Amino acid sequence: MALLRFFRVPKHQQYDYKPRYWDPKKEELKERLAQIEQLKNNDAEAAKARISSGFRRGYQANNVSRKGQVLRSNLVLLAIVGILVVFTYMFLTVYLPEIVNMVESKGVQ
Repeated sequence: MALLRFFRVPKHQQYDYKPRYWDPKKEELKERLAQIEQLKNNDAEAAKARISSGFRRGYQANNVSRKGQVLRSNLVLLAIVGILVVFTYMFLTVYLPEIVNMVESKGVQ
């Protein structure tokens, strides 16, 4: 019996894959609508779900507002640097000659 099976070649295995249609935008819309309904009820569980979904989505889903935040942050940083440059220039032009005169007069004594 074993000798007969030795000569028989096994059949290839078949994979039966049936693709399903999945629309991520539609699913996200359903999730958002469900969250809005929960928020209308002012439920604590809804707030927890909203926060956890935000962690799951990350910053990629909110890329437009993230870019706006980065731009605003960069503009604030640029404004602060500009103000510091202006104050430094004013300090150097107004107070530096007085400081130099004080140092020179103390050095002569």
